[in-house]
Amino acid sequence: MADLNLYRNIGIFAHVDAGKTTTTERILKLTDSIHKIGEVHDGESTTDFMVQEAERGITIQSAAVTCYWKGTRFNIIDTPGHVDFTVEVYRSLKVLDGGIGVFCGSGGVEPQSETNWRYANDSKVSRLIFVNKLDRIGADFLKVTDQVKKILGAHPLIMTLPIGIEDDFVGVVDLLSRKAYIWDETGQPENYTITDVPADMLDDVEMYRAQLIETAVEMDDDLLMAFLEGEQPSLEDIKRCIRKGTLELAFFPTYCGSAFKNKGMQLLLDAVIEYLPAPHEVNPQPLTDAEGKPNGQFAIVSADEPFRALAFKIMDDRFGALTFVRVYSGRLNKGDTILNSFTGKSERVGRMVEMQANERNELSHAEAGDIIAIVGMKNVRTGHTLCDPKHECTLEAMVFPEPVISISVTPKDKSSTEKMSIAIGKMVAEDPTFRVETDVDSGETILRGMGELHLDIKVDILRRTYGVDLVVGQPQVAYRETITKSIEDTYTHKKQSGGSGQYGRIDYTITPGEPGTGFIFTTSCVGGSVPKEFHPAIEKGFRSMMSTGTLAGFPVLDVVIDLNDGAFHAVDSSAIAFEIAAKGAFRQSIPKAAPQLLEPIMRVDVYSPEDHVGDVIGDLNRRRG
Repeated sequence: MADLNLYRNIGIFAHVDAGKTTTTERILKLTDSIHKIGEVHDGESTTDFMVQEAERGITIQSAAVTCYWKGTRFNIIDTPGHVDFTVEVYRSLKVLDGGIGVFCGSGGVEPQSETNWRYANDSKVSRLIFVNKLDRIGADFLKVTDQVKKILGAHPLIMTLPIGIEDDFVGVVDLLSRKAYIWDETGQPENYTITDVPADMLDDVEMYRAQLIETAVEMDDDLLMAFLEGEQPSLEDIKRCIRKGTLELAFFPTYCGSAFKNKGMQLLLDAVIEYLPAPHEVNPQPLTDAEGKPNGQFAIVSADEPFRALAFKIMDDRFGALTFVRVYSGRLNKGDTILNSFTGKSERVGRMVEMQANERNELSHAEAGDIIAIVGMKNVRTGHTLCDPKHECTLEAMVFPEPVISISVTPKDKSSTEKMSIAIGKMVAEDPTFRVETDVDSGETILRGMGELHLDIKVDILRRTYGVDLVVGQPQVAYRETITKSIEDTYTHKKQSGGSGQYGRIDYTITPGEPGTGFIFTTSCVGGSVPKEFHPAIEKGFRSMMSTGTLAGFPVLDVVIDLNDGAFHAVDSSAIAFEIAAKGAFRQSIPKAAPQLLEPIMRVDVYSPEDHVGDVIGDLNRRRG
């Protein structure tokens, strides 16, 4: 049985181009997981293994790697930094125990940094901060830590200080040990010396060290009292308090360095072991009932518990479908049969693998705390719970944002049509924010996504990975429709010409709903004017019409319809008659309720040089920003 104290499940996240993937690459080199460092700008990094990632120099999908540092197993997920792929960060944070927030030494806290930080807060993930690229022009370590305080509202606990800056950046000072780590000019991570603190930094080191200790001992009342009385805590006590504060999100140990220049990485790896939680040290995942609400039970992180796991990512590659799984409790052996509690179907586990980006190592079993991939599962999707068939349960589900932009694609020939059908099925399974629909009028295939880059990548994958020859239409904004006025109305569906006919009359009120409520159907109908057995059919009829508005054909949101009266015929009324009546009522009444188009609304933070602020504000105003 594995010692969970020697496990760390962590994610690396940041704004695009802050150096996440380069940081991951250096960690893999230091842990002897790779022998040659691959650079992002050369398209050779280990975790950016997609063709599109290598060409564009950005991370598009999260990649899992396993490595070992000083006897501790690291399961690391490198996540994208571009806003179009935020969902990869979200679903990774759902299954991680800790994280490293990487910030550019010159760019500081950037927009996607805020989004990722907010997701991490929501998931209550303990974090370290790594201020990267201190060799870059304009780098300023203390400016970045100040931005973390002001913009993120977080408390960065400074653990190291840079020696030099920009071209003169040569190493870091570890405040706890009062030692300087200085790297030579070879650029190799192992070529450093440990020396005394440079004389010109002594005052700063003592000042920040005192602040560090004062903050740390606040996590222990007895230690704080002794400290206030003049007693200095031991190094072990300080580290224990730092760990406690990190796990409680009271502060975030903050390190500095340059991943590209291989400076400062060892101290960061040591901090992962010392301060980030093991799997059993985080709050256990709640189990939910059939409606997705917590039922008071939890998935206790232990190999002795029943098997419970969450599928957090689906990936299709040349070896078949891979289902990435976080095991929360129990043990899974090769050949076991497990239950998908979402579908109610059982599946046999054929192969399990430990991922090294796009490479894999075969496993015979997995235990609580592991992040693995299962090969060949057919009916599992992102967010599904996998469990022991004898102990059925459901873990908290994942919620994904709705797409905001769409394009049309048309295959050029029959061969491409067949290829696209297969490819799209796989791509939709992999990415919960990628949706595909068919326009009922034009017959075109509509791809929906989170942004133009998101859809550009999908089209490129269709063309190059699956060989689909297609024509792409212009991007379209994902508008929605709603109503702004309440109305009372009545509608009668009558088709009686002898023999068995159709009859159903409904009286109803249509009112605008609260934003985000979607469609709500209620009934205040009393007596037997419309028998209760027909109410579900009426709701079904109204609900089916919500997908196509009367204004411009976009889906309708936030409408409340109340059935208050009606009439039926003892012979001619039926469920289908009332369903048709509801559809006709929708077409008749929505135009009377002052329908209105809704545009996607986004919060946008714009960073601009001072001399361009006026132009930027003017441009935003012209675009109704």
